[in-house]
Amino acid sequence: MNVDDIDVDGASDASAPVWAVFGDLMSGLLGAFVLILLFALASQLELVTRLQDEIRQHQLEQQRRAALERALAVPLAAGRVTIDHGRIDINGSVLFAFNSAELQPEGLALLRQLAGPITTYLKARDEILMVSGFTDDRQVRGGNHQFADNWELSAQRSLTVMRAMIEAGLPSSDIFAAAFGAEQPVADNAQAEGRAKNRRVEMAPTPRTARARPAAGAASVPDAASAAHG
Repeated sequence: MNVDDIDVDGASDASAPVWAVFGDLMSGLLGAFVLILLFALASQLELVTRLQDEIRQHQLEQQRRAALERALAVPLAAGRVTIDHGRIDINGSVLFAFNSAELQPEGLALLRQLAGPITTYLKARDEILMVSGFTDDRQVRGGNHQFADNWELSAQRSLTVMRAMIEAGLPSSDIFAAAFGAEQPVADNAQAEGRAKNRRVEMAPTPRTARARPAAGAASVPDAASAAHG
């Protein structure tokens, strides 16, 4: 037997397990790389989808704002209302005298002007209107004993606006009232100008929930003004 042949066969036998281990290692590394690549692709896809949703949401918000501005073009042009992020802002002094929840003639006329366009806008988009009352941070003082505090004053003001909108033709099922008192100011209450800005009423169209959608043929809900006398 040739010695060289013995050496070659021995080397071949010794290297076989090494190549097998190396092959298993490479297979494992390849599998890990594939998993990492799949994870990265999935994350990238999720990021792209989220970005597309945000862009779509932004476009819908812009369309919504533009539609609202078109609906309220006349009062906006007259400077009687403003629109901020889809909220219709009305300065409280236009609607009410200080510490009062009784509509002034100018405020009532403005609400009657707003009722028609807002009703059309809500119907086209199947939305509902939230009327929110806000005050400054000064407590109710003087001889006015009708309201216990700013919460009650803001609540009564929002209810008054809601009832006026219903009387002007907005369906009672398409509107509700909320009160925030002195919370969520938009200006500094330390200055008279800031306090005047915080005494305000906002009307915000919001999506109608499935529960809030009246069933076909269902009886309508009595309006707030009728309920108050019931």
